[in-house]
Amino acid sequence: MMNLPRPSKYLRQETAIDRKPHSQGWELPILPDDARLIPRPQPWTPVAAVACIAIFAFLLWRFLENPVVDRAVILEYLFKDVTLRGVGVTLYLTAISMVAGIAGAIILAMMHLSDNIVLSTLARLYISIFRGTPLLVQLIFWGYLGIFTPDISLSLPGIGTIFSFPTSDVVTPMVAAILALSLNAAAYSAEIVRSGILSVPRGQVEAARSVGMTRLQAFRRVVMPQALRVIIPPMGNEVIAMLKGTSLVSVIAGNDLMTNLQNVYSQTFQIIPLLIVASIWYLILVSLLTIPQTWLERRFGQSVARTRSPRQQSRLRGLWNMRLRSVTAGGERS
Repeated sequence: MMNLPRPSKYLRQETAIDRKPHSQGWELPILPDDARLIPRPQPWTPVAAVACIAIFAFLLWRFLENPVVDRAVILEYLFKDVTLRGVGVTLYLTAISMVAGIAGAIILAMMHLSDNIVLSTLARLYISIFRGTPLLVQLIFWGYLGIFTPDISLSLPGIGTIFSFPTSDVVTPMVAAILALSLNAAAYSAEIVRSGILSVPRGQVEAARSVGMTRLQAFRRVVMPQALRVIIPPMGNEVIAMLKGTSLVSVIAGNDLMTNLQNVYSQTFQIIPLLIVASIWYLILVSLLTIPQTWLERRFGQSVARTRSPRQQSRLRGLWNMRLRSVTAGGERS
């Protein structure tokens, strides 16, 4: 007995696929070119959606009814001066660290792709160290750099000490936070920049060099404009990760949002309400950053639209017709 094809995921909206008996087996119809394909109904999708809504509503109700969640304290500290100052420092750390990190990432990516074995090895070593160690460890190291080297000085033989400063006066908690965040961001962003550069065909660089462009001109005018389509979308995720990563600065008292709120709840013991205040502000800031990120992804991204183009629907019809012909041919031989 001939095996019939399984029902396709897509059916025509006008009529279902009819199978009519034939003297030599089953006559399977061929989809016309103007047939519009629609997805098969998924009956369990509404049930899953209702279950998710019910679970979320239950958890939200249990959260709001918890006596530990003091809404008066949350509203009191949500827009208080100590909170707003922390938000400002958080945004400052994010902006400065990302700018420095992206600048360092471009240099590291060029070193990584260089033909010079020394530059390439140094870039690989830097990326391996800063990607292989936790950001928290790096923050603590820079925050307590004064233990490792009490003074920052420069001495030359025959001249003596040119300058000398206590490390704690130079590397303040804010400077330590910027150093740790920017150096860590440079390591991660370097791989994003490198992948964007490698996405540009090498033939375009050779064509740019053949018309008289230098390496720098070819990189600036040919490579980078095309590499931005690959670099910008994941770089937006790095900015959001950097914003949330600034919360770790609290371990070295960097005066960010988490540091200020930790200082408050260490005195008032309102730990849960103030952590909720911090979470609300992080959610607000991340949501605001998501708006330009979404626009940049649509502008530069290479995502595939959910709606199928006429060419894609024609390809689906062709695959379906080929399958039907192969099944019919197999039935006739049997």
